[in-house]
Amino acid sequence: MDAEQWCLVVEKREAEQTRRRLLEEGLLDRRYKPRSEGDAVLLPVTEEIAGATRRTFVTVPQRADLPRHDLVGGIAILQEDDPEAAKRLLASRPSLHTVLFPETPVEGEYRTRRFAVLAGTPTTRTRVTEYGLRFDVDLAHAYFSARLSTERQRILGMMEEGERALDMFAGVGPFAITLARRAELVVAADLNPAAIHLLIQNIALNRTGNVIPALADAAHLPRIGLAPFDRVVMNLPLAAPAFLPAAAALCREGGTIHLYALEEREGEYLPHIRAVTAGNVVERQVRTYSPGKWHAVYDIEKEG
Repeated sequence: MDAEQWCLVVEKREAEQTRRRLLEEGLLDRRYKPRSEGDAVLLPVTEEIAGATRRTFVTVPQRADLPRHDLVGGIAILQEDDPEAAKRLLASRPSLHTVLFPETPVEGEYRTRRFAVLAGTPTTRTRVTEYGLRFDVDLAHAYFSARLSTERQRILGMMEEGERALDMFAGVGPFAITLARRAELVVAADLNPAAIHLLIQNIALNRTGNVIPALADAAHLPRIGLAPFDRVVMNLPLAAPAFLPAAAALCREGGTIHLYALEEREGEYLPHIRAVTAGNVVERQVRTYSPGKWHAVYDIEKEG
């Protein structure tokens, strides 16, 4: 049976690497069979992500149902507290070593969750590979979203060589270390000591010499005399808009601020943005977060 579905169109030489990345991030839609189209391969994805387009695919015959889950490296995160389903999932994927269930939402000033181990190795630590970079992650001590890997590449693609970049909420460093490939300097700040500890490890793991880790409250960064940045990343979806005045103070005229936020209506945070800059604003939906709410990004030009 044929069906229309979102997909990424990639060159054949990049198809396998992209397929593995989408699988790891839980974005490859395994209900449909990837197919060739000229010199490209079409990889079906579960939602409208950056660069996705609509194409027709042949459905794959149903296999044993697996529970809904997210993948972070070798860890699967189930949406339900179901040990039997966790065992089935662990057995179905040789790359997995642990299946977790989140006992709390993301909470507190450090953006962490408590997890129960449903199957496999009793750990919340894993290693994530993303576009040739490696990140050690501990989900109980520092927030990490594998689903933003495409966003990190999008921002990297927008950068000029030699930019100065600031990641105000760096976590274990996925944005900062990715952008360091093109930046002259990246300052990576976070309030969470455990996140900064992992960030320092990941800087060494990737042999990145131009990222400066900073244990700091983002609201206080304008006070420490940093030179203005060409690009500021604000990936704190539940609270980032409150830090826009600090971001604007840290960004040079003509520079760019990337604000990530959860919203319920289009343009919800434009009043906050207009309070700090008159520059051009482009809003995009990154992914669906929950019914009636989505993860959005505002690309903001600092002006005036």
